[in-house]
Amino acid sequence: MSRGEELARAAATFVGTPFRLYGRNAQTGLDCVGLLLASLTAIGIQAVPVRGYRLRNCSIEPWLECATRWNLVSTEGPVQVGDVLIVVPGPSQHHIMIASQDGSVIHAHAGLKRVVHEPVRHAQSFLAHFHLMN
Repeated sequence: MSRGEELARAAATFVGTPFRLYGRNAQTGLDCVGLLLASLTAIGIQAVPVRGYRLRNCSIEPWLECATRWNLVSTEGPVQVGDVLIVVPGPSQHHIMIASQDGSVIHAHAGLKRVVHEPVRHAQSFLAHFHLMN
């Protein structure tokens, strides 16, 4: 099993967890950053939280710095299971998703108020695409 597959499997364990903006604890709720941190931690990667992010952001520079520390490398091409995707759901908004099987993603959905597993809906608006190094 690849590290990406491990990451996707770990993320799947959080499906149903309540959504909570800035949430970092699965017991009280996770946002998209919290889901990624919890999933990385579950597979043994020490993931120090991003600092200085807000609901609205003009830049993803803080993410790029953290990606390197979290063993994520920028990639292009087809999305593989366990890839980390940054999408743009609205103006000045960035959202993190973890790729799963069959073109689906796992992410913390604010509107549904929980972590969900669903088909990709933002494929045309990927801002960044990362692959977890083995």
